Formats: sequence, structure tokens, C-alpha cells
Amino acid sequence: MNVIHNFIDNEVKSHDVVLFMKGTPDFPQCGFSGKVVQILDYLSVKYKSINILSSNELRQGIKDYSNWPTIPQLYIKGEFIGGCDIVREMFQEGDLQKAFEEKGIGIAVKSV
Repeated sequence: MNVIHNFIDNEVKSHDVVLFMKGTPDFPQCGFSGKVVQILDYLSVKYKSINILSSNELRQGIKDYSNWPTIPQLYIKGEFIGGCDIVREMFQEGDLQKAFEEKGIGIAVKSV
């Protein structure tokens, strides 16, 4: 295992919810990352975001770690959930909310 793999492994195992994304929650650098941020914010989930644009090693490392080719990537309690399309679909079906609840992560829906 290399340094990047160890870093990623430590992050996903030491935080309940981790989002590897392009940019930051305040300034997403792609629409897909922005969409996942919107969903997490809508559910008022506390999460750690990691900007994969900060390092080419990290950008490739997360793809190798998950064996998933695209960013963003969402992890809940160390488990890889998926990218934007999967997260959006799970959210629309109510499965994402169930996944958070089953893993003991509190959510709240913001009123509009």
C-alpha cells in the first residue's frame, strides 16, 4: 500500500461520511460534485469533503482505491456508496436516507 492509499483508507475509516469531490462544498468545480453537496446539505448531513484537484496522486489514488472511474465518490462509515448518479437515485428513492439511518448517522431535511 502506498502513501495515498493509506491516506484515503484513514480518511474513509475515521470519518462517518466522506465525499471525495472536485473543488469544495462552497465552490464545487464540477456539476456532479455540486449535486452531491446539494443532497448532503439538504439532508443536513455532517461530512468531510476532500478536494481531489489538490493532487494528481490523490485524483488517481481515489479511483484505484474504489475501483470506480469517476468523481465524486461518497463513503458512509468506510463503505463506498457511489458517484453522483447513484447518490441522486438513492436519494430520490429514499434509500440514501435509509443508509444514513441504518449506520446511525442523523439526518434532517431542511425546510424550503
